[in-house]
Amino acid sequence: MPPPPAPLPGKKRRIGVLTSGGDSPGMNGAVRAVVRMSIDQDCESYAIYEGYEGLVRGGDFIKKMGRDDVRGYLSEGGTLIGTARCMAFMERAGRLQAARNMVMTGIDALVIIGGDGSLTGADTFRREWSGLLSELVEKKELTASQIEPFQYLNIVGLVGSIDNDMSSTDATIGCYSSLARICDAVDCIDATASSHQRAFVIEVMGRHCGWLAQMAALSTGADFAFLPEKPPNENWKEEMCGIISRHRKMGKRKTIVIVAEGAHDLSLHKVTPTHVKDLLSNTLKLDTRITTLGHVQRGGSPCAYDRMLSTLQGCEAVKAVLDATPETPTPVICVIENKIVRKPLIKAVEDTHAVAKAIEAKDFDRAMQLRDAEFSEYHNAYMTTTATDQPEMRLPKEKHMRIGIIHVGAPAGGMNAATRAAVAYCLTRGHTPIALHNGFPGLCRHHDDQPLGSVREMSWSDVEGWVSKGGSEIGTNRALPSDDMPKTAYCFEKYKLNALFIIGGFEAFTAVSELRRARPEYPAFRIPIALLPATISNNVPGTEYSVGSDTCLNALVEYCDAIKQSASASRRRIFVVETQGGKSGYIATIAGLSIGALAVYTPEEGINIRMLSRDIEHLRTSFATDQGQSRAGKLILRNEHASDTYTTEVIANMIREEAKGRFESRFAIPGHVQQGGTPSPMDRVRAVRLAVKCITFLEGFAGKSKEEIVADPMSMSVIGIKGASVVFGPMEKVEKEETNWKERRPKDESWLQLKKIVDTLSGRPKPGDCCQSCGKRQS
Repeated sequence: MPPPPAPLPGKKRRIGVLTSGGDSPGMNGAVRAVVRMSIDQDCESYAIYEGYEGLVRGGDFIKKMGRDDVRGYLSEGGTLIGTARCMAFMERAGRLQAARNMVMTGIDALVIIGGDGSLTGADTFRREWSGLLSELVEKKELTASQIEPFQYLNIVGLVGSIDNDMSSTDATIGCYSSLARICDAVDCIDATASSHQRAFVIEVMGRHCGWLAQMAALSTGADFAFLPEKPPNENWKEEMCGIISRHRKMGKRKTIVIVAEGAHDLSLHKVTPTHVKDLLSNTLKLDTRITTLGHVQRGGSPCAYDRMLSTLQGCEAVKAVLDATPETPTPVICVIENKIVRKPLIKAVEDTHAVAKAIEAKDFDRAMQLRDAEFSEYHNAYMTTTATDQPEMRLPKEKHMRIGIIHVGAPAGGMNAATRAAVAYCLTRGHTPIALHNGFPGLCRHHDDQPLGSVREMSWSDVEGWVSKGGSEIGTNRALPSDDMPKTAYCFEKYKLNALFIIGGFEAFTAVSELRRARPEYPAFRIPIALLPATISNNVPGTEYSVGSDTCLNALVEYCDAIKQSASASRRRIFVVETQGGKSGYIATIAGLSIGALAVYTPEEGINIRMLSRDIEHLRTSFATDQGQSRAGKLILRNEHASDTYTTEVIANMIREEAKGRFESRFAIPGHVQQGGTPSPMDRVRAVRLAVKCITFLEGFAGKSKEEIVADPMSMSVIGIKGASVVFGPMEKVEKEETNWKERRPKDESWLQLKKIVDTLSGRPKPGDCCQSCGKRQS
């Protein structure tokens, strides 16, 4: 048997990557990122096929990977390197064999993608590592000199799980793709349920974790939901029947109940879909059906978020390997709000197991506390918006407010979900929600139209079915209050608005700025105002995320997948695709990250002839070495405002001309396809959560005088996700310190650093590596 290879010099590593446990959409994206980032860092990368089984068996199950070996991985569901339940690895003898195979292959670091069981096994392997090596020497299977370079093992965990059941992270790889499958199914069931006035009981996955059930209920406007961590009250049968009866009396034609597979009551007696069906059929006399979604929730292509998350976490895992020392605790790569972070793996696993123990001990408050804070917030948002008649939550009459709700700017997925949540929360608290239809022009021109003006008080029945609707049900408009400031102030006073909730993009941000600056002249504007950013461009200052951007990304990724398939079929074709996004390159960059674009052109960076020369030369080289391989289609994404001169069509024509017949070039413009469609689950749930926070924020000013309100800089604020936190930013400060007014975007765009990752993973040459005149790589 040949000796193991010599260790790589310096801090370079041979990094093995494996997937273990249940498959989840996005695992392949993580594998791709680990392989390509490892190569970029001058390390070697190895795929270990069939999970721990491949690690134990060795040989052909461990394969050295090149960049092209993971081409096309991003759009594939499941795991292309396989996963298997490995009983041998659970025993020390199996781990001994795995250690021997790693040493003989030269692998000194592992990236494990799997659930808590897989990651627990990985940490056990690391803790036993030195003992395993000593035992291999004692048994004369290895020599002391052979194990010398492998004195410690680096392991990094990534959580791949559709259940989102790992504590310490807001999302696991695959959970939002699974949620999308559930929402698609429930949205379809909605149509037939309404047609026949039926009730449907939907069973979703989640043995110890109710995340899928909770988010599905929130995303689809379900009437009731059963979660393992938060069982319903002892009188849940009467409570559920009461809520559903009231909804029916309000005119609701369908009933949806979501049941997690691990659902139970306070006594831990299992609650099954059949129990719920019998109750609805016998007590409420509803025509009730059961739908068990099963493994449909696991399959299919990953959504845009899971592609992005898996890619960023895979890259971070390689960095964590290279940063590690023998004393570094095994990390697991997590995401908190919008920030990728490292956390101790064992602590995350312990907290995850503690949830199951708390449930078993009937300590459900503890179980909820052990989940991330976001989970509890979503649960509370659902409970306050699914039933508006909750007397215990109603504020005293002197605290009641008349809250205007207005959409400003272009439509974005999730606007209606936010409006529905705001209306429901207002009604629950005793406030009067007032829709201002068709933006500021609608308010000024049509407020007193007969028989129905543009200013309308909202009831629960008005908005109940809006959670899954795209566009803007109350109408939106780009016009600003400055078009008729006196009339705007007159309407505010006439309809006695005590607060204003604005949902929209940069135009909405500008509108709030105008209202703030008009306060000295118009007392009507001396009211609290909250802005919820909602735009596909994600260009609103004060936040790193805008409602609607995820819906746009999913539409664009789906479009690009189809285009890429066409390009791959012809083997030698590249498409230049134009994206929307205004003067912010966010959509182009994140879509490029999610589809594996060869290059992305953004307004922030611009386009010049040298850049195009490098990219065209890179294309020549790339197509010359492809040799007709599958998955060879290539895409370039160009933001609509990246350059006035180098348009999408011009770039495609330049590439075609320089190709000299060796490959083809086409251009494609998806246009407003990126704005429309059904909102993504992420945009729905975040819209609900942020809207509830905004109304809570506004009611904090109830009872204050106009002078007190004006004196408080927070009285006009924009809600945003920044890093790992949800924050309210005072408008005056955000306007002055964070806004690039000329380019209509934030001064500091947090996503800009991701552009380097797009280029790294695509293999795009760096400017310094190429000849300035011809674009060819210099040796």
